[in-house]
Amino acid sequence: MTPQPVIDCHRSVTEGEEYVHTVYMSPQGKVLTQEKAKELAKLDRLVILCGHYEGFDERIIESIVDEEISIGDYVLTGGEMPAAVLVDCISRMIPGVLPEAECYENESIASGILEYPQYTRPRDFEGMEVPEILFSGHHANIEKWRREKALEKTLRVRPELLESAPLTKKDIQFLEKLKKEITSEGEGE
Repeated sequence: MTPQPVIDCHRSVTEGEEYVHTVYMSPQGKVLTQEKAKELAKLDRLVILCGHYEGFDERIIESIVDEEISIGDYVLTGGEMPAAVLVDCISRMIPGVLPEAECYENESIASGILEYPQYTRPRDFEGMEVPEILFSGHHANIEKWRREKALEKTLRVRPELLESAPLTKKDIQFLEKLKKEITSEGEGE
């Protein structure tokens, strides 16, 4: 895209503002993380630029873009879908968008690890049953089960998340025990 219409548009939407943070959705940018989304959600105003096919003239990026953000290592025809992802990721952290902060603070990834398994009704579906612990009414045991299942899933599916996750001493002990069990499972094959 040629510079003049993009620069004119940017000037128009930021007119009268002291500063408006501008993001360019680009596969060259840093990959979007929950931490980055939290940071952006704190801003008063945000402009998101979406290229299409070959993107923007470099002079646009040099003159108005504060940062480039990618949603992953793959190529799309344009930045519209990544912009929609960024908007959804940020907007759910703005007070009033979701009913309570807990709705986004305890979600998968937001807490630093993947989320525990979710179950609905019926209790038995084609021989697959909801774990009995979830019907116990013992909230502390349910919370312990959920935490351990979340840690287990993270270890098996996205172990790199555990490197920076906020883990308690009990979490670390549980993970060490689980790693030994996984190792012994692998040896038994």
